[in-house]
This record gives sequence, C-alpha cells and structure tokens, in this order.
Amino acid sequence: MTKEERIEKARGLHRQGCNCCQSVVMACADKLPIQPRHALNMAAPFGRGIAGTREVCGCVTGMAMVCGLAGYTDEVRPLIEKFREDNGDIVCARLLEAGKKPCPDMIAYATGLLSEVI
Repeated sequence: MTKEERIEKARGLHRQGCNCCQSVVMACADKLPIQPRHALNMAAPFGRGIAGTREVCGCVTGMAMVCGLAGYTDEVRPLIEKFREDNGDIVCARLLEAGKKPCPDMIAYATGLLSEVI
C-alpha cells in the first residue's frame, strides 16, 4: 500500500467513526502481527488524548503502537520528535487549542510519517 493510500484509508476510518489513534493504527493494520479487530480494540482507549483526557495526542500514540507491534521501536522517538517539531506539540489539548490543524489533518500527517518508516 502506498503512503497516499494509507493516508486516505486513515482519513476514511476517521470519517467512519474511528478515533485518531484507531485511524492511524488501522491504516497500518496490514503490517501488524495481530488481527485487525485486536488492533482496533487496543487503540480504542487512546483517542482524544488517552481516554478523552486530552493528554498525548492519539495520533502520536498510534504511531508508537504500530512501531512497537511491527518491530520498529527505535523509530518511535524520532517520529515523536518530528511530529512535535512540525506541529508544535504532542499534547492533544494544546494541539487543538492552537488550532493549527484539525484532527483529520493530524491523522493524515501521522500516518504519512509512519508510512515512511514501516
């Protein structure tokens, strides 16, 4: 699957009701060693900044989950640092308050970054 296809899949999943973390994870589910339904369930509590607390962005958490499950653990920190550099933060509440990008754009961005690694 191409980077663009993954991004579009992530956007579509979000439109269908998946949270940010689920959208990122499920766009890459074909690269994971677990069944898609387990990946979907695993990512469910991490939307809206971990269970709606608006802490760490679900997109960031999703990138970390995919990297961990797919065996790319050394890539997690560089991905997080790149996300922070390009978006100004990794905390959901501050990202939303800044109003720089709506969630669908953050999902697309995170999925694109992840697609370059996995």
